[in-house]
Amino acid sequence: MKFTKQIRFIHKWLGLISGLIVFIVSITGCIFCFHDEIKDITRKEWRIVEPQNKPFILPSALQEKAKKIAPKNKASMVSYYGKNRSAIVYTYSDTENEYLYFNPYTGKYLKTENPKTDFFIIVEYIHLYLLLPDYIGKHIIGVSTLIFILLVISGLIQWWPKRKSDIKRSFTVKWSAKWRRVNYDWHNTSGFYISLLAIVIAITGLTFTYEWVGNGIYKTFNFGGDKTLETKAPVVDTTKFDKNNILAVDKAFIETRKQQPKAEMFYVMFPQHKGDIINTGAYPYTLRFDHQSNYYFHPADGKLIRSDSYQNKSLGLQVVEMNYGIHTGQILDLPGKILAFTISLIAAALPVTGFVIWFGRRKKIKKTKT
Repeated sequence: MKFTKQIRFIHKWLGLISGLIVFIVSITGCIFCFHDEIKDITRKEWRIVEPQNKPFILPSALQEKAKKIAPKNKASMVSYYGKNRSAIVYTYSDTENEYLYFNPYTGKYLKTENPKTDFFIIVEYIHLYLLLPDYIGKHIIGVSTLIFILLVISGLIQWWPKRKSDIKRSFTVKWSAKWRRVNYDWHNTSGFYISLLAIVIAITGLTFTYEWVGNGIYKTFNFGGDKTLETKAPVVDTTKFDKNNILAVDKAFIETRKQQPKAEMFYVMFPQHKGDIINTGAYPYTLRFDHQSNYYFHPADGKLIRSDSYQNKSLGLQVVEMNYGIHTGQILDLPGKILAFTISLIAAALPVTGFVIWFGRRKKIKKTKT
């Protein structure tokens, strides 16, 4: 069997095996691209607040308010999403999670959100796990994503013009032809045009499934090294630790704001167990989860133990932490999201157009045999 026939054989069967999963992942990716913008329109009354010329209410106050509203739940984290956005206290219990929205200036309770019934979180879980148990679903998604990367590469090999006369035909769709030819041309040309960025989106998506992918990105940009060593949280003496000492949390938040006075978005993670430290983060832009700076504080007195500002992180870690922004297009704001949406939409069409090509050839072969 010639090389080109082998590639065609591999491309065909890998596409048939993974096509449905690739379609589902791509379509849910399209939907999720603009979830923040859609939420801001449909949930404006509890996501958007009037900016005020005063500091945010402290984490301990929001933690106490959350306890009164959801007494059976435990607060894990509070996030301040921006000057004109509500703060969210993330809570959990043995049976469910709940997100409590507050006005960050007054502490006024706004809304409780259940992720189990939230449309966009369900879409995200389909995208990540197909709504299966995560230890099963993530591997189905991961393997299908790896196959998709192979499909793009094998498709490029098949698409590559063999003669100079084929160059123009390879880059265009003959819209005046019959629909099967238009479908064939669209499958080939659209696959070529999105190939590079589709592979980037696929690889960044793999980091949510396989830790070795993130480690590989880290080592590639750092020419080696161990990501675990750079990201490992410091260990502190917690013999006098009091998990109800909320003053330390407030000190940690105030210090984080001092360290990053121009940052727009912050989070504070509450210690959950004896031995846990207080972890905070700061981001320069609202609803942008890249270029983050991280800080670690003692849970007893809120003393700063270690600061990992974005500027002091290695290039490899900076790129790894940009992964979500690159994957969703968020790193380029709205233009990036439009680009990610377009690529995901075309990627969703590839299994469909590819199936039409395979089914048409199969029928043709049957006719010739009869």
